[in-house]
This record gives sequence, structure tokens and C-alpha cells, in this order.
Amino acid sequence: MTKRSGKSGEWLQQLVFVGPGLIAFSIIVLVPFLLGFYYSFTEWNGLDLNKAHWTGMDNLNRIFMRDDKFWAAFGFTLRFTAVTVLASNLLAFLLALMLTRALKTRNLLRTVFFVPNVIGGILLGYIWQFIFTKGFKTIGEMTGWSFFEQPWLGTAGTGFWGLVIVFVWQSAGYMMVIYIAALTGVPKDMLEAATIDGAGYWQSIRKVTLPLIMPAITVCLFLTISNAFKMFDLNLSLTKGGPGTSTQSLAYNIYAEALVNNRYGLGTAKAMLFFLAVSLIAVTQVWLTKRKEVEA
Repeated sequence: MTKRSGKSGEWLQQLVFVGPGLIAFSIIVLVPFLLGFYYSFTEWNGLDLNKAHWTGMDNLNRIFMRDDKFWAAFGFTLRFTAVTVLASNLLAFLLALMLTRALKTRNLLRTVFFVPNVIGGILLGYIWQFIFTKGFKTIGEMTGWSFFEQPWLGTAGTGFWGLVIVFVWQSAGYMMVIYIAALTGVPKDMLEAATIDGAGYWQSIRKVTLPLIMPAITVCLFLTISNAFKMFDLNLSLTKGGPGTSTQSLAYNIYAEALVNNRYGLGTAKAMLFFLAVSLIAVTQVWLTKRKEVEA
């Protein structure tokens, strides 16, 4: 009886502590996910539950066989992710290298570079929309520089690079903080030993620093890949997928399908494919970079 009552007390204690969180997680995440999985096999307008008709694999057949806009958005998202992940992490790492030196203004500069990450994506998009359409135009008229006289956000090419610039400007500061934390943890004696052995500055970074901060690189790559794939707010506020659908991200395509066209079943099917693609890419990236981690 004593053992049984002890186990019952442990279960009750665990239920009290874990139960509320588990219920909240189920209501907010698990149940909507399972419902979304169900609705991805239906034709539904998102308004009347009684009009959700089971269609089986029709939505998936439509996506894979007849939905050119979805695959165009998927290709755009892949290109955007590749460029922004590389640019964000490279810029963040260089900033971290600079701001781990003995600069008098390094704390101020860290704050300045981190602030864009605090600004919400929608607000940030409208600010940069004004800069691209009004600010750059004015600078171009004053200086005559062709860079500022381009039709920013007016073509597929400038719209793509406009989104890249804003995303990198927003995300680099946050990644910089992670890299700074990792760089300050690199043992000084190992760097000094590399210098004594004749290694130059960049050789020390490549052979000593980068392997030791690989856990931070893993985290930063994971964050930038997932955030770039899920990019929606900047797309909505800067280009709205235009001109036409040439700068439409995958997240924006799903939004337009479900909330603009009122095809929730098809939109949910796209969202499920989106979830699987992002999960597969993110897990693969973490697995590859984890293999390169070393201990100091």
C-alpha cells in the first residue's frame, strides 16, 4: 500500500506540474495541427464546417500537377533562403569579430546592430518600403548614382534583392549576439598557441575559432534557415508578392490560397507540404553541422 500510494502521489505531482502545460500545448498546437492534417484532404471554404467535403488526394494532385504558382513560390523561397542564410551569417560573424575587439564604442555598436531585430516585421517592411520608393529616389536625383535610380520593388529582380537587404539587416544583429557569446568562450591559450606555431589571423579563425564555435554556427544556421523559409511579414508589407507573383514566398502563397481565395483545404495541404519541407531541411542541416562540432 505504501508503494502504491507513493507512486500515486508521484503521478499526481507530475500531473499538477505538467498537466496545465500539456493541456495548453494540446489546445494551441497539437489539436490545430491534427485538424489541419485532416482539412488538407478536404475542400473547405474556411467558414462552414459542414461544407468541408472529403476529397482524398485531390489537393495534393492539384499541387503537384497543376499549381505552377506554388512551385514558383517554392523556387523563390529556396533562392531567398540560400542568399539570406549566407549573407546574414557572414555579416553577423564579421560584426562579431569586430565587436569582440577592445573598441571603446563596442557596447554602443552592439546595441545599434541589434535594434533592427526588435522592430516588428510589418513595421520594418513599411519603413523600408518608404526608403526604397522615396528615399532612394531622392538620393538618386541628388547624386545621379544608378544604384539609387533603379525601380526598387518595381521589378522581380529589385524586389528580390530588396527583400534580401531588409531580411539581412533585420536578422544579422541577433545572430551577431550569438556569435559574440561563442567567440568570447574560445580559449585564449589555443589562439596564442596557434600564433606561436606560425598561424596567421585568418588561419587561426579557420583552423581554431570556427571549429570551436560550431555549436553557435549550428544554432544560427537553424534560425536563419527556418526564419527565411517562413518569411511572410516582409513579403506582405514590401512587395505583396509582386509585381504579379514574381516575389511571392511560399508562406505568402499559402496565405493567399487560404485567406484571399478562401480555399482553406488546398491552403492547408500546401501548409503541410511546407512543414515537411522545412522540417526535413532543418533536421538535415542540424545533423550535418552537429557532426563538425568539437570540444575545446
